[in-house]
Amino acid sequence: MATGRMTEHFLAHEQVVRASLAELDAVSESVAAAIVYCLKGGGKVLAFGNGGSATQASHLAGELIGRYSRDRQPLPALALMADAGSVTCIANDFGYGAIFERQVEALVVAGDVAVGLTTSGKSENVLRGLAAAKRRGAVTVAMTGKAGLGGGGTADHLLRVPNTVTAHIQEVHLMLIHAWCGSVDAAFT
Repeated sequence: MATGRMTEHFLAHEQVVRASLAELDAVSESVAAAIVYCLKGGGKVLAFGNGGSATQASHLAGELIGRYSRDRQPLPALALMADAGSVTCIANDFGYGAIFERQVEALVVAGDVAVGLTTSGKSENVLRGLAAAKRRGAVTVAMTGKAGLGGGGTADHLLRVPNTVTAHIQEVHLMLIHAWCGSVDAAFT
């Protein structure tokens, strides 16, 4: 029986989700606990990425400020790509590689959580943003694909989706974000 593109995509997605669950369950729970601890302590979550990962960073911030599945108090979160003025100013004056680093240096305090999303694991601006957050005492979370962090990047928590297809990596990243938001909802309602 011939299968269409949708069927192929869904079946491949299912395989990636199962492999991700096996590899990422424990670290995902640790990240959820770190986010809840940060927010309960008065800290904030900052998220950043490029392209599709940028929209997912915005999604995370929106779920925390707004709501995920339950009404609760708004919680402090920022998507660092959302301020076009700051992003273009920094890119123009310091280069595109500095767009997250400069904002992190201005906004992050010890105890915050910084979430950097890069499906390739090689985005210079994300790696620099995570490094700056680590220097400032934030809990750092890197969400990547199978390659993990390249270019010498490090993070306190690495969520490496065991796949190389950008679409599937991003699908799992969104599932992780939703799982964390569910933990936050449970902690604040």
